[in-house]
Amino acid sequence: MIHDTAIVAGSALIADDVEIGPYSVIGDHVSIGSGTRVASHVVIKGPTTIGKDNRIFQFCSIGDDPQDKKFSGENTRLEIGDRNTIREYCTINRGTAQDEGITSVGSDNWILAYVHIAHDCRVGSHTIFSNNATLAGHVHVGDWVIFAGFSGAHQFCHVGAHSFLGMFAGTSRDVPAYTLVAGQPATVRGINAEGLKRRNFTSAQISNIKNAYKIVYRKGLKLADAIKEVEELAKTQPELGLFAQSLHTSDRGLLR
Repeated sequence: MIHDTAIVAGSALIADDVEIGPYSVIGDHVSIGSGTRVASHVVIKGPTTIGKDNRIFQFCSIGDDPQDKKFSGENTRLEIGDRNTIREYCTINRGTAQDEGITSVGSDNWILAYVHIAHDCRVGSHTIFSNNATLAGHVHVGDWVIFAGFSGAHQFCHVGAHSFLGMFAGTSRDVPAYTLVAGQPATVRGINAEGLKRRNFTSAQISNIKNAYKIVYRKGLKLADAIKEVEELAKTQPELGLFAQSLHTSDRGLLR
């Protein structure tokens, strides 16, 4: 299952049924799980762990050194889960010692061509990154997030679960869960109602989320007061838990 022209390091741990295409290079301290297919001309460096049933297309660079001037060869890692699709020319870098030393990507993600996921990013599961979407370093992305083409996030931003960033939208602040971001400069335009419907949120749940959104974005309250009101509602409306949690921001502050 490994092409004759591929180069696989002696310390790499490759499951028996992994496919590795022509001219790909698998470096030291790389682990690849069962059912994963690596196309031609892919470079995977370690320490990197890749789970089961992933498909990595040609010309990807996975697990190389972080693009950080402070990096000086520390032992950092990349961890990728199961059933991810990683299309052509994607770059996913390892972490740095300035953070927890790990870049991680969950499972069931759809990562399209030319996507860049920088050092120390934490990407959840069931996300979609359309062509040329980019994450700077230390970005945290929740489950079910969609990045449209050429969208991205500034370093250290948090992007909440079930949110949607429209084409060319680049955020320099935290994006709350369930919201839709669009425009240049990017602003929050409402909730991602269509995405929530597709994920089987009920009409009542979507209505509750819309009401919570209005408390934060339309009621004219200070953020601290809006958070208290949403957290009180979340006691009887569990779907608001993710939204309330995402309002407690990183140092970047909230996109509001």
